[in-house]
Amino acid sequence: MSNVRDYLKEREKRVGNTPAYNYKEKIRTHRLSIFYRGALVIVLLCVIVAFLIMQWENKVFVESVNVGSTPVTIVQSAKVRELGGNILLYSKDGASCIDGKGTALWNQTFEMQSPIVSICENVAAIADYNGRIIYTVNNTSQLGTIKTNLPIREICVSKSGVVAAVLDDSDITRILLYDGNADTEASIVEIKASMDKSGYPMSLSLSPNGKLLAISYFYVDSGDMKSTIAFFNFGEVGKNESDNYVSGYDYLNTVVPYVQFMNDSAAFAVSDDRIAFFQGAEKPSNVATALLEDEVQSVYYNEEYVGLVFRNQTGESVYRLDVYNSAGSKVHSQFFDIEYTDIVFNKEQIIIYDDMDCQISSIKGVDKFSGEFEKPVSLLIPTSSTYKYTVVTSSSIDSMELR
Repeated sequence: MSNVRDYLKEREKRVGNTPAYNYKEKIRTHRLSIFYRGALVIVLLCVIVAFLIMQWENKVFVESVNVGSTPVTIVQSAKVRELGGNILLYSKDGASCIDGKGTALWNQTFEMQSPIVSICENVAAIADYNGRIIYTVNNTSQLGTIKTNLPIREICVSKSGVVAAVLDDSDITRILLYDGNADTEASIVEIKASMDKSGYPMSLSLSPNGKLLAISYFYVDSGDMKSTIAFFNFGEVGKNESDNYVSGYDYLNTVVPYVQFMNDSAAFAVSDDRIAFFQGAEKPSNVATALLEDEVQSVYYNEEYVGLVFRNQTGESVYRLDVYNSAGSKVHSQFFDIEYTDIVFNKEQIIIYDDMDCQISSIKGVDKFSGEFEKPVSLLIPTSSTYKYTVVTSSSIDSMELR
């Protein structure tokens, strides 16, 4: 009997805990296997995605195809602009907006001698230079009418519907802000400018949210020129500052005829010898300045990039486009020969076109497409797809697809 007990005890020592041990080890091994398989799948997916992105970035299109067309009639005197993906038409006799199918969304009649238009994403302001009425609209409806008691010299609008207007008042220039979302005659803010103090406002721009205003002033004192970029904040931070003024920068012996917000916290200014970049959602500060050796021909921008067009001095091509990011770093230079009517930045693409020719490349310098339109084009609008575009001609709205 004792031999049996000894045998059982010896057997228990040898195998009694083995099943539990094996079970725990199997769980551990199984979990590690799942982890490694999951990690491998993630790595493979990342490699595939990176490969597809690289393939797409380097993809070259060889032709453009008209895949749809809607007949419209656009009068020769009308100017055509994109407004939030739709089409804004305006002339001395009025303005209207149509969608990509040619459907009329709104229509406004007026009589103007020299219409001026400011657009911020899907909101626009329209006024007559030297007139006293500003019409505010968006890409689907009319918003309001602003009546001023002084001649209008310049306007700018924000996405929020706030409108800034430069009004001439003999020795004083007044810069008034209005809420353009309804009919009004009352301003919400007024800034006064005079040549013997601040200088004359050359250019102004509102941030898309309407909280910040940038003004470029030009001043002459004893024959010396000075330009000032001033920033005003109409939010909580600006309330604590005199006249809402939060920051400013002086530039001697140069004229700054162009200042523009790119987004709610980034702006730039172009003078005859430099481009300056500013950042800050409350008190914009100068973060970068690049000196320019050649004369700027045109300026284009979106929320991420600024493009300056120069006459090319090397003879390699007619024009050179220098592209900067919002931090002020030059990220790309491109040479081209098209007698451009517009340059569009869209989803890391640069689209250069005139009425008959189109050239598309990436910010990284990959030439994506170069070709001709089937008929003269007034406006090209990118869509949500990077290879499909809405093309406006004098007689139709076409859907163009790159292949």
